[in-house]
Amino acid sequence: MTRIIILGAGAMGTAFAYPCSDNKHEVSIVGTHLENDSIDELNTRHFHYGLNIEVLNTIKFFKHDLIKEVFIKKPDLIVLGVSSKGIDWVAEELKKVSYDGELPPLLMLTKGLSTNENKYELLVDKLIRLLSQKGIKNINLSAVGGPCLAAGLANRVYSGVVVANNNLDTANSLKKMLTTNYYRVSTSTDINGVEVCAAIKNIFSMAIGAAPGLNKTERKDNTHLNTSAALVRQSIYEMEIFVEFLNGKKETVNGLAGLGDLYVSSAGGRNSRMGALLGDGMLFSEAKRDKMSNITVEGAELIFEIGKKVKEDFDEKKLPLMIAMIDAILEDKKLEIKWENFN
Repeated sequence: MTRIIILGAGAMGTAFAYPCSDNKHEVSIVGTHLENDSIDELNTRHFHYGLNIEVLNTIKFFKHDLIKEVFIKKPDLIVLGVSSKGIDWVAEELKKVSYDGELPPLLMLTKGLSTNENKYELLVDKLIRLLSQKGIKNINLSAVGGPCLAAGLANRVYSGVVVANNNLDTANSLKKMLTTNYYRVSTSTDINGVEVCAAIKNIFSMAIGAAPGLNKTERKDNTHLNTSAALVRQSIYEMEIFVEFLNGKKETVNGLAGLGDLYVSSAGGRNSRMGALLGDGMLFSEAKRDKMSNITVEGAELIFEIGKKVKEDFDEKKLPLMIAMIDAILEDKKLEIKWENFN
């Protein structure tokens, strides 16, 4: 029996345990130091409030202070399901449970892009950097991308994802390990492209969400769909440019990691909702304060991370839609799109 340990007991970490468990693997989830109360609830009622479901009793949950006990027996795979802000914590914990300076294969569910020393840094690269600094060698890291919402996965709704690793044999091995009749895994060697798409699609889903307000019409029917379609096309075009700039493959944007994930994110959710507010003429500061004060908007968070750097590397003629979103959020200006610069 394959042994899988998932770090992070949030919605996605727990949902990912479903295809693992359905494939008859032994699955343990170790919560972060912020999830102790959740772990107590999961171990007593087996109910996950984030997913609003009763979780499988084949999934075992542990508090973070028991992590060394969970890792006494070496797992076949470690899955990272924490938030992007938890990567530093993950690196510390993985150092504690490494085996003579090495780790089993890692699979990252977490997505992110930031800057380090004025260079773009994917979250996978950040983790490798942190682990290397701690003396961990021979790091085998894969990443999952594509349109897969946690609630759908936990309810066994058919979902298609892509697993990326520089070594295709490793990616195919994970495909065999994880695929079920509802969780369809494809593979790629383009880990840069998959991860860049996963991050920047949040910016473009805000732009697409702005379509109804950008029409400047009193009608409340579907007249905005013309605008939405134009924004989708421009989003894909700019994602291709940005992915290639960060050494990813252009064709990855047209697959599950790009177009597929963009569709899910723009169809509804936090990014799309913020975009709708910006499209209606609100400033980002007003929309965040009055409408989404306690809600994390991933696209906006990403702009605060990389917006300044993007504007150093590109202008509004090259990436008019991305620059418009950056100006609206980073400079807190009303959203203004230069349609004349669209491809």
